[in-house]
Amino acid sequence: MIIYDAARWVDSTSLSRVIREGTYYFAVIECFHVLSLTIVMGAIAAVDLRLLGISARNIPVRKYCSQLLPVTWTAFLISVVTGTLLFISNSSHYIADFPFQMKMLLMALAGMNMLVFHRFIWETVDQWGNRISPPPAARIAGGLSLSLWLCVIFFGRWIGFSVGVS
Repeated sequence: MIIYDAARWVDSTSLSRVIREGTYYFAVIECFHVLSLTIVMGAIAAVDLRLLGISARNIPVRKYCSQLLPVTWTAFLISVVTGTLLFISNSSHYIADFPFQMKMLLMALAGMNMLVFHRFIWETVDQWGNRISPPPAARIAGGLSLSLWLCVIFFGRWIGFSVGVS
C-alpha cells in the first residue's frame, strides 16, 4: 500500500499536473520517449543480430559493440528521463496497470540478461569476436535480449491503450 500512497502523492505534485493537464507537454515528452526507444531498440537489435550471427558478420563483435554503445546509452538515458516524466503524469494509474508492470518486469529481465552476458560471456569476446557465429552462450544471450526487448515494446505500446481502462 505504501507504493500506491506514494503514487497518489506523485499525482498531486505540480509537475504531474502540468504534464497531465498541459496542452502539449505529454505529447512532446511521449514523442521524445518513442524516438529514443526506437534508437535504443535499433542499436540493441543490431548487436543481438550480430550475436546471433545474422548480420554484420564481417565486423568483430567488440568493434561493432563499441561503435553502438555510446548511441545506445545516450538514447537509453533520454528514454529513462522521458519515461519517468510520462509515469509522473499519472503514476497512480500506471503503478496498477498490468502492461506497465509487465514492461518494467521485462526491462529488469533484459537488464539482468545484459549483466550476465557482460559478466560471464563478454570476457571471452576476443577469443570469438571475429567468428561469423559466436559461441552458443552469446547467441542465447542475443536471442533472449532481442525477445525481451520486443516484448518491452509490445507492452509499452499496450500501455497507451490501457489508460483510463479499469
